[in-house]
Amino acid sequence: MTFTATVRATRSDRLDAAGLRHAAARVLMANWTGSSTVPSRTLYPHQWSWDSAFIALGLRHLSPRRAQRELETLLGAQWDDGRLPHIVFDAATPADAYFPGPAFWRAGPNSGVRTSGIVQPPVHALAAWQVYRADPAEAARRGFLARAYPRLAAWHRYLGTRRDLGGHGLAAIVHPWESGMDNSPCWDGPLARVEPVPPSCFRRRDLDHAASADRPTDRDYGRYVRLAADYRDHGYDDAAPHAFAVEDPAFNALLVLSELALARIAEAVGADPAPHRRRAEEVTAALLDRLWDAPGGLFLCRDLVGGGPIREHGVAGLVPLAVPGLPVAADLVRTACGERFGLGRVHMVPSYDLTGHAFDPARYWRGPSWFNIGRLVHLGLLEHGESARAEALRASMLRAAARSDFAEYIDPLTGEGHGSTGFAWTAATVLDLLAGG
Repeated sequence: MTFTATVRATRSDRLDAAGLRHAAARVLMANWTGSSTVPSRTLYPHQWSWDSAFIALGLRHLSPRRAQRELETLLGAQWDDGRLPHIVFDAATPADAYFPGPAFWRAGPNSGVRTSGIVQPPVHALAAWQVYRADPAEAARRGFLARAYPRLAAWHRYLGTRRDLGGHGLAAIVHPWESGMDNSPCWDGPLARVEPVPPSCFRRRDLDHAASADRPTDRDYGRYVRLAADYRDHGYDDAAPHAFAVEDPAFNALLVLSELALARIAEAVGADPAPHRRRAEEVTAALLDRLWDAPGGLFLCRDLVGGGPIREHGVAGLVPLAVPGLPVAADLVRTACGERFGLGRVHMVPSYDLTGHAFDPARYWRGPSWFNIGRLVHLGLLEHGESARAEALRASMLRAAARSDFAEYIDPLTGEGHGSTGFAWTAATVLDLLAGG
């Protein structure tokens, strides 16, 4: 099923909202496995952590119960130390359908579920709260929040303790994949000190389903494999030495949003919300103190191994706009609308500085626009009173999804789709936008 079979645009480019909603719903139904949603039936045939959070935000408009199940499946794969793994492997999918697969990671919780050993950005409490709000009665009947709260609290404790590698209150990532923005130019400097494993040591299954020009290079992939193998071989011990350790503004901004959501969940289940609110304030203060670059009007990543800020302008630096009460919100809006990100003049929000030396409009996170990130910037614009800009971004996202058959990501200059089509979080974001959120 393609988008064009079900959705029409008028000459004035107004979308048929009902048709678009139907097409988005078809994508999510096609990607549903019975307990969770795969991002793509071909390229990503398992459950991905932050994908599932964004997918649940869209699913709540179709089936709140299914959205609850989405998050419960992920939470059911939580490790004893509290971490939520970035992949939960589907036992019915061939083990060699994706690399690195379960045999590489040799990991999982005591329940026997096979998972990866790294994490992804903490969007989950935010998603859980919004899913609850979609149907409080059904959530209460199923005990959704009561069961989710202790697991989400343990996940946040893990990030606040074992991952505070810099000692200043921010969670650190130990692999580029943990940022969700896998091959961002922000990681080029820290990755340069990592010796890649030879291409003969692995087989990339992603290139079976996507153009090599759209994906990370073999050399970068070799570095990803090296970092993952070293972390695995150290028993996923966060206290062990890391060749890559970075404080990422998007990861921590999402932690702030999820701590605020967890405070609301705590109230709903009769727990104390104060620690979560306090933690949100502490992380916000650390973001501003550690990662804000006033001259550039953007948050920067910080390299904990090499030391100092990473002076690359990635979209991760705009994501904190979604944090309520952020004192530098006006500066971020100016940066978003300026020459680096071209908000309102390009398709959605590019993942990297349009004027940057490493900008590539087609290669994964080195320039293309992504729907989940566009949604976060959209929420930030709404949060800080930029309703006209938010509406223009919303319209840009809906047009891009329609024209690209729900592509994984798009060229910010041409609007051409890249990666997989029928991509789950693209469809979920469309449903969320059409619902008026």
